[in-house]
Amino acid sequence: MIGSFGASSVLVYGAIQSPLAQPRNLIGGHVVSAIAGVTVAQLLPDIIWLTAPSAVALSIVCMQYTRTLHPPGGATALIAVSSGTKIASLGYWYVLSPVLSGCTILLLVALIFNNITKNRHYPVKKSRLRRSRRQHLKNRFAKASNPSRI
Repeated sequence: MIGSFGASSVLVYGAIQSPLAQPRNLIGGHVVSAIAGVTVAQLLPDIIWLTAPSAVALSIVCMQYTRTLHPPGGATALIAVSSGTKIASLGYWYVLSPVLSGCTILLLVALIFNNITKNRHYPVKKSRLRRSRRQHLKNRFAKASNPSRI
């Protein structure tokens, strides 16, 4: 277990309507951030005031680029560079365990817990993020199929 899973738990069990709590963001945000954190830890010298902000900044950029923004992912990257020799010795195995395995467990429990009753549905099918993405694709393909609208 890593500390950033506590914040992820708040999102996937308590704020299930949030686009940041959806499965793509949960898994993708942590995994992308873990890769960014381990990469920074391996490329830069072990100077915390350099590696910590670099890992978090790179993780934010990567999450934005992959459309998997999950705020606790920044902490996952920070843990990769600041937690000492045990995690540093894992290298990229840190991405698989504890990050990917932990996220998978969080997701499976969230799917069960949030869908026990008829009042809660997770993942949210009509999320704002999905709506905006559908509208973006609809507009893009409408322009491509109708050149006169360009």
